[in-house]
Amino acid sequence: MKIFVPVKRVVDYNVKVRVKSDGSGMDLAGVKMSMNPFDEIAVEEAVRLKEKGVATEIIAVSCGVAQCQETLRTALAIGADRAILVETDAELQPLAVAKILKALVDKEQPGLVILGKQAIDDDCNQVGQMLAALTDMPQATFASKVEVADGKAQVTREVDGGLETISVALPAVVTTDLRLNEPRYVTLPNIMKAKKKPLENVKPADLGVDVTPRLKTLKVSEPPKRGAGVKVPDVATLVDKLRNEAKVI
Repeated sequence: MKIFVPVKRVVDYNVKVRVKSDGSGMDLAGVKMSMNPFDEIAVEEAVRLKEKGVATEIIAVSCGVAQCQETLRTALAIGADRAILVETDAELQPLAVAKILKALVDKEQPGLVILGKQAIDDDCNQVGQMLAALTDMPQATFASKVEVADGKAQVTREVDGGLETISVALPAVVTTDLRLNEPRYVTLPNIMKAKKKPLENVKPADLGVDVTPRLKTLKVSEPPKRGAGVKVPDVATLVDKLRNEAKVI
C-alpha cells in the first residue's frame, strides 16, 4: 500500500512573524522556514505504519516555490521514499492545493492520504476535507490514534466530549492532530541518504490544474496591543471595577 503525505513549507513556529508596513501581507524576508508541524506528525505516522509492515511506499508531496524542496528533503530524511514538488510561484489557496493533490492521487492511487489538520500560517483547516470531497474518499479528521488493518483504518479523534473512534474503508483521507505522535529527530546519516532519494518536479499545468486565486486579501493587520494590568487592594475594589468599568458582571 502507498501512503501519500502532503507537506507544507511555513514560517517556523518559533519565529514571531511581522506584518508588512503597507498591510499587504506578512514580511517573510530573511525569515526561517520549516515544515508545518502537523505535516511533520503526518510523515512520522506514515513512517511508523511502514515500519509495522502496513505500507510499502511513502510519497511526500509539496506545492509551492522551488525552496519547498528543502521541506521535501526533510520528509525524505524522516523516512519517506520519494517526493513530488508541484512548483509554482502563484499564491496557493486551499481549493487549488486540494485540486493538485487530487490529480496526484488519481495518478499514484495511494491506499491512504495522511496530512496535517491545518497549516500554522493560514490556519484554514480545509485541504484535507476538500481533498476527501474531490476524490470521493471517506475522511477521518483530527486523528490522535491511527490503526490500519483488513482494508480499514480505525481512527481515534478528539471531540468536545472526549474521544470518538471511527472506522473508515481504505483508500481514505486522515488529518493529524498534535497528540498523534512525536516526530523523530532527523539524524545526519538520514539527511545524507535523503539527498539521493528521487524528487520529481512538475508544474500545476502538467496536472491540468488552474491555481488562479479565488480570494483576495484586502488587508493584514496585527492584533491590538493589550493594555497594562491594574493591581487592586481588595476584592471589593475588583468587583466594583468589573461591574462599573469593565461592565462584565
